[in-house]
Amino acid sequence: MATTPQTATRTEPTQSPLQELARRHLWMHFTRMGAYDEDHEIPILVRGEGSYVWDEHGRRYIDGLSALFCVNIGHGRAELGEAAARQAEELAFYTNWSYAHPRGIELAARIAALAPGDLNRVFFTSGGSEAVESAWKLVRAYHRQRGEGMRTKLIAREIAYHGTSLGALAATGITDLRTPFEPLTPGGCHVPNTNSYRWPADRDPLWAAEAIEERILFEGPETVGAVILEPVQNAGGCFPPQEGYFQRVREICDRHGVLLISDEVICSWGRLGHHFGCDRYGYRPDLITTAKGLTSAYVPMGALIVSDAVAEPFMDGKAMFTHGFTFGGHPVAAAVAMANLDVFEREDLCGHVRAKEPEFRAMLEGLRDLPIVGDVRGAGFFQAIELVKDHETKESFDDDESEQLLRGFLSGELYRRGLICRADDRGDPVIQLAPPLVADSEQFEEIEAILRSVLTEAWERIVRSDRGARRPAPGTARRSPA
Repeated sequence: MATTPQTATRTEPTQSPLQELARRHLWMHFTRMGAYDEDHEIPILVRGEGSYVWDEHGRRYIDGLSALFCVNIGHGRAELGEAAARQAEELAFYTNWSYAHPRGIELAARIAALAPGDLNRVFFTSGGSEAVESAWKLVRAYHRQRGEGMRTKLIAREIAYHGTSLGALAATGITDLRTPFEPLTPGGCHVPNTNSYRWPADRDPLWAAEAIEERILFEGPETVGAVILEPVQNAGGCFPPQEGYFQRVREICDRHGVLLISDEVICSWGRLGHHFGCDRYGYRPDLITTAKGLTSAYVPMGALIVSDAVAEPFMDGKAMFTHGFTFGGHPVAAAVAMANLDVFEREDLCGHVRAKEPEFRAMLEGLRDLPIVGDVRGAGFFQAIELVKDHETKESFDDDESEQLLRGFLSGELYRRGLICRADDRGDPVIQLAPPLVADSEQFEEIEAILRSVLTEAWERIVRSDRGARRPAPGTARRSPA
C-alpha cells in the first residue's frame, strides 16, 4: 500500500477559494483524491519557519517529515531566496548541454570535495528519480564501453523505494507501486532487506548481504551491472544495516565486477549526521544519487556523483554519455544549493544531528511502554516506529486493520493535533519521523506528547475494541490458527 494521505476535518463554515480551486484543478501526488469531500479539507500550507508550518487557517504544525525528508535547514531561510534572486538577475538559465556556468562549476567542485574517496564527477538532475535513472543508464553505458554490454541488471532490495520513472520504478521493490505500470524497464532484481525485527533470533546478521551474492550468482555475474542500496532504507520504516553489512556488500560487488550505487536521495546532507550516509557506515560506493537536502528543497535539484574510475571511459576522444535533462544544473538551483551548504557549514548542522540524535532516539524509545509500539529504529534524524497488535509475538495488522488504523484514525488525528509525519504501510504499519535538522529538545517534547496521546487512543479505539468485538461468547472455543 502507498503512503497515507493527510486529511483535515473541516472546521470552517465555508470553504476558502483555495479549497475550491484545489479540489477542482490540483492533482496531488500519491493521493486518494476522493478522500477530500465536504467534510474533509485538503491541507493547504501557506507559511513555514524553522521546524514549523502554518495552514490557511493559521494553525501551526510541527513538520516532523521535513516536507518529505527535504527541508533539512528548516523553513523560512530568506538568504536562499536572496541567492536565487541574485542569480536570476545575473544569469537566470543556461543549459548544461555543452555549456557551463559559474554556479554549476562551483557547486560540482564543492560536492566533490565533500564526497568520499574519488567520487569527483557530478552529473546534475532535477530530482531524485532522475538521479537514479541516470545512475542506471550510466552503469549500462559504462559496462558497454568496457566490452561487457550484457551487464544490464540492477539488484535492489524488497520494499525499497528508488523513484517513479520507469527505470527507477524497476529498482523499486514495492509491488503495489510497480504493478499498475508493468511491463517496466527490464533488469530489476530484488533481494531481502535488513529489517532484522522480523528475522528469526538465530539468523546470521549478514544474511541479507549474502543474499545479494546469491542473486548475482543466480542471474549470472556477467549480466549484473550494479547493486543499489540506501544507507538506511526508507520504505518499510527506516531499516538500518547490520554491522559489517556494507563492507560485505562491497566485497561481493568487487568480487563479481558489479558497481555499487548508494542511493542517498534522503540519507545525504545531514539526515544521518554526515554529508553522506555512506560515511556514517564506512563504505565507499562507485556512484551516489542525491537530491532533496541538496537545496533543502527550496528549489528542485538532484545529482549523480560518480567515481573517477566510472567516469574515465567517457572523458577521452569521441566518447559521450548520451543522456541529460534540460534543467539539470540550473543556475538558480545551483546558487540556492551553494547558499544551503553555507548554512550547513556555518551552523554545523551535521554536528547538531550527531549531538541531538541520542536525545531524539531516547524520546522515541520511551514510547515502547505503549502496547502498540513494537519497534523503534533508524539513524540520525530519520527514525520510525513500527506498530503491532502484540508486543511479544510481534503480530502485525492485516490490510483491513491497517486501513482502519492508519487512514481511518492515525493520519488525520496526528495532523489535527499538530504533527505532520508519515503513517505508512508499504511494509508493516509504521510512523516515520524526519524533522528538519534544526529541530531540538523543544520540538522533541512536542512530538512525544502528541505521539503518546494519539497512539494511546489508537490502541484503545482500534486494537482493544477490535479484540473485545472478537471475544468468543461464554462456552464457545476460539478456533486455533492454522
